[in-house]
Amino acid sequence: MNAADTAWIIVATALVLFMTLPGLALFYGGLVRARNVLSVFMQCYAIACLMSVLWFVAGYSIAFGDGNAIWGGAGKVLLLGITADSLSGTLPEVLFFAFQMTFAIITPALIVGAYVERIGFGFVLLFSALWMLLCYAPVVHWIWGGGFLSDGGIFGATGVRDFAGGIVVHETAGLAALILAITLGPRRNRTTPPHSPGLVMVGAAMLWVGWFGFNGGSQLAADGGAAMALTVTHISAAAASLSWALWEKIKFGRASLVGMVTGTIAGLASITPASGFVGPVEALIIGAVAGILCQEAVNMIRDRLNIDDTLDVFAVHGVGGIFGSVMIAVFGAGSWVAQLGSLAIVGIFTAGVTYALIRIVGAITPLRVDAETETNGLDLSVHGERAYDITS
Repeated sequence: MNAADTAWIIVATALVLFMTLPGLALFYGGLVRARNVLSVFMQCYAIACLMSVLWFVAGYSIAFGDGNAIWGGAGKVLLLGITADSLSGTLPEVLFFAFQMTFAIITPALIVGAYVERIGFGFVLLFSALWMLLCYAPVVHWIWGGGFLSDGGIFGATGVRDFAGGIVVHETAGLAALILAITLGPRRNRTTPPHSPGLVMVGAAMLWVGWFGFNGGSQLAADGGAAMALTVTHISAAAASLSWALWEKIKFGRASLVGMVTGTIAGLASITPASGFVGPVEALIIGAVAGILCQEAVNMIRDRLNIDDTLDVFAVHGVGGIFGSVMIAVFGAGSWVAQLGSLAIVGIFTAGVTYALIRIVGAITPLRVDAETETNGLDLSVHGERAYDITS
């Protein structure tokens, strides 16, 4: 065990959890209508709790067990055989488990943005649980757990390069979000603007800070690689924020706060897979392009395709993660065949599993709330609470 590595990953674990609670919850909560804020908070919080338990019960074993190239197996169910003295590299394995648990929390939580304001709460819990175990955890095993997409797998000695989750996290969550949005159909009223741009900015700022643990922690060591990952993460986020705002100004005559901070998230998602393989100049390029690319993806999905991916999960996270994964090959840090092949394999698998789970879970518990509940808002109708006391 290395004490410095252990100390850094303890901090990184807290930072990645901070991304979901409260970062993502506030970011998404500010983007919806006032009568649905608490439902978003509840979905994010409940997913965090449920994924934690399920990752302990089976998810970690599926992802990092010693099964085969496709499935990790049941050897580490309930952390059996793992003690405080067990090691994973230079880290206590129980810490590696906890760090990866925070990734298993935020990935299904990202999907929340696609279905807010109209989803059944029971569906959210059951779908998220099954999706994490049957879609996310296997993909983790394929890429990070020694599976068939990693080094020595189907792409030869040099497997796919995905430092912190451009494919594992952002492509899977983005595609699942898109399929859910299409299946659900649009909200009955899509024209209401975000109720609190200030909350959106605060949430985005928390995500930015937490992302240092997300990317820097993925080095799994306190060394120069972690420092570089943290640095390029920041540069990409800043460049994307500026390019998004500039592109908005050119196209619409004004740069919005919500737009600028959405650009921040686009830059962060895009640098995530590449953050361990590129330098600051490459990060500047990735971020600058991502701010424009993801904004155009938002406009295409929302306006041209008329898909109500409510908070633009696929356009920002999905497109950003895919773009960053391709840029690894562009900059010569990975194989084109491995990068594109893995994106295709994971994309097809994610789409198939997601659609099947929507149909199965939808047959058990309602996918969408009724019209009255949607009109009145999920906060009071589903959870019996209001975010704001308008009488005081």
